[in-house]
Amino acid sequence: MESNNKITGWSTSEMAQKVAMDIHDGAYVNLGIGIPEMVTGFIPEGREVIYHTENGLLGMGKVAQSGSEDPELVNAGKKYVTAIPGAAYFHHADSFAMIRGGHIDICVLGAYQVSEEGDLANWSTGNPNDIPAVGGAMDLVAGVKTIFVITKHTTKTGASKIVKSCTYPLTGKNVVSRIYTNLSILDVVDKKLFVRKLAPGVSFEYLQQQTEATLNQ
Repeated sequence: MESNNKITGWSTSEMAQKVAMDIHDGAYVNLGIGIPEMVTGFIPEGREVIYHTENGLLGMGKVAQSGSEDPELVNAGKKYVTAIPGAAYFHHADSFAMIRGGHIDICVLGAYQVSEEGDLANWSTGNPNDIPAVGGAMDLVAGVKTIFVITKHTTKTGASKIVKSCTYPLTGKNVVSRIYTNLSILDVVDKKLFVRKLAPGVSFEYLQQQTEATLNQ
């Protein structure tokens, strides 16, 4: 999967911006930890998005500024956040009832691997020395209407994260709708991967070289 002419593609900020542009007005959205959290900074002005966090808040605002943190107001990633006017607080169990009841429109998650059929592995590499981090991901992929994944296209060693079949423990099967990487945006349709958009300087041929899974134009 390595190439002598490595193409960087989009930055993480640009990846987050691509996701933000695809979130519709009025959507109820849950964001995973890491790059997904950056999406909030790129929602177009005038577009209303209501953020849900599984530890009990609907109407999450921006990350709290230094010096104005509320120790009782954190997101699922334990970061200090703010709440928008009209925000609601509720029990952890009620939060998961919202997820399991299909009341969240979009969830944006990171990934270790995504298969060409839309299977997601994002909580463990299977290494016994790693600390498993299931969190709410399994409930989210089962209950949320649309799952977006945002991740680097390859690992630090150059291995593809977009694979024919996940080798890591699964979070969910056939759950991913769209994948945003630094090299492309991919749609999962009928258990096949279709290239929606290529990053600048990336050809279909180069993308396929960097991808274990089979791509379709």
